[in-house]
Amino acid sequence: MRNSWRTLTAMRTALILLFLLAVAAIPGALLPQRSLNQGNVNQYIADNGWLGEFFDKLQLFDVFSSWWFTAVYVLLFISLVGCLTPRSIDLVKQLKAPPPLAPRNLARLPHHAAYRTTATPEQAADQVQKSLKGWRVRRNNGDGRVSGSIELSAERGYAREVGNIVFHFGLLFLLIAFAAGKFVYAEGMRVIIANEEAPAFCNTTPSAYDSFRAGLLVDGTDLAPFCIKVEDFRTDYLPNGQAEMFTSNIRFSEEVTTTDPDTWEPYTLQVNHPLRIGGTRVYLQGHGFAPTFTVTFPNGETRTDTVQWQPTDLLTFLSSGIMRFDPPAGMYPDIGDRLEQQIAIQGLFAPTASFDGNILSSRFPRMDDPAVAIDVYQGNAGLDNGGAQSIFSLDPDLMESGALERRARVNLMPGESTTLPDGTEVRFDGADEFINIQVSEDPTQIWVGVFAAVMVGGLVLSLMVRRRRIWARVIVDGAQATRVDLGGLAKTDRSGWGREFDDLRDRLATIATATPVLPEPSDTASSRGADPDASWKDNIR
Repeated sequence: MRNSWRTLTAMRTALILLFLLAVAAIPGALLPQRSLNQGNVNQYIADNGWLGEFFDKLQLFDVFSSWWFTAVYVLLFISLVGCLTPRSIDLVKQLKAPPPLAPRNLARLPHHAAYRTTATPEQAADQVQKSLKGWRVRRNNGDGRVSGSIELSAERGYAREVGNIVFHFGLLFLLIAFAAGKFVYAEGMRVIIANEEAPAFCNTTPSAYDSFRAGLLVDGTDLAPFCIKVEDFRTDYLPNGQAEMFTSNIRFSEEVTTTDPDTWEPYTLQVNHPLRIGGTRVYLQGHGFAPTFTVTFPNGETRTDTVQWQPTDLLTFLSSGIMRFDPPAGMYPDIGDRLEQQIAIQGLFAPTASFDGNILSSRFPRMDDPAVAIDVYQGNAGLDNGGAQSIFSLDPDLMESGALERRARVNLMPGESTTLPDGTEVRFDGADEFINIQVSEDPTQIWVGVFAAVMVGGLVLSLMVRRRRIWARVIVDGAQATRVDLGGLAKTDRSGWGREFDDLRDRLATIATATPVLPEPSDTASSRGADPDASWKDNIR
């Protein structure tokens, strides 16, 4: 168990688990997710047969709630905690401990230089210590590794390890913030017709949404109150039909009791430019078309409705959908007769119509020349059976059983109509655009941003700061001259620390208080690897 714990809490294991977490998230980006769109998941399974069913058994349509993704997530969390705790303790010990004693042979270090001076050993040691301002310095007067010498140990760059620890703690708390967010978040989607006649949407209850998801600690009774009124929607297209920008002008108010939307604050809602109200964000997520039909019953009463239809071709926005109409109250006193006289419309809508004979298609996503191709049914449309109803397709069982009978199949332009055998008239009035907004509320989002910034700051600090050490030994050599040996060591030389050592060496040689005494070539070494016969101009003064 001890060995298993050590393996789990090793930094290598944490990196492997972090890589696995990234790999495990890939299916969540490539495959439709049940939590986002159940219909897309069902369609994928239907289109791919056994492969789709196999993916479903592997929970690839529920990646972020699957047992294997949760297992990697939890193991990464445990690994980070077990790895960072001893490292943090070691860092505290390092910060409290003095720099290590100088090695016995400084000439073996990657960076080494030596010079002689007529200054006394105390004066030479003081010069070195003053030049190490900003370093943690430890001074040994005769009690170092070499007896009778003055040794200076200096260390710098503790912030590198601090940055490393901060980065990993930032990652740890980021994972905690993501996990906590799953308990306290709320997210809903609502389709709103983009015209001035559409009613305002108010964020006061989950029932106001077409779909609503929330964390385990959210019951929907404490949603941030606000109202939105959508005034219009505009899409900018490139000549090839590709959308360039979606824009919706809206008005909003945090005072839900305000009844006049004209007094609300205006806002331009665009993709990647959400409306922020406190901790709640309102996103423009999608759009489509909502045809309007008017049904005139034989007694002269009319029913008009506008319902969003689902885009089936995202390039041309050819859309499909249905509409249902109940006969006017009192027109059929018998409830059974009334159920048999419901009107259902099912078909296609093209924003820019193109006909191949009687077959309708769309050639451009903008609504330049709208048309519909519809089947009109009469009978029991299922409005009063109490069961769940799709808003995009009729129940095929109703048609197969004869409960719904097709009375007409026509192509209609705006203003055109068709008349059923009993005198009921169905008129296509045109279409409006609708937008799909997503309202997200997550109290942990600010902490996610904070910990992400902490991660970046710790990473930058760990990459830019260099951990390095310098030792100096001052002795009186055989020629009765004061000799100063310098040695330097860094964890990496690729960061340019050798240049810093050379600058320190040159600065010490410049501030020597007496005329330098050149040593014998055999007594010197160079951090730059200079030729010993080159007058020691780079390394020795």
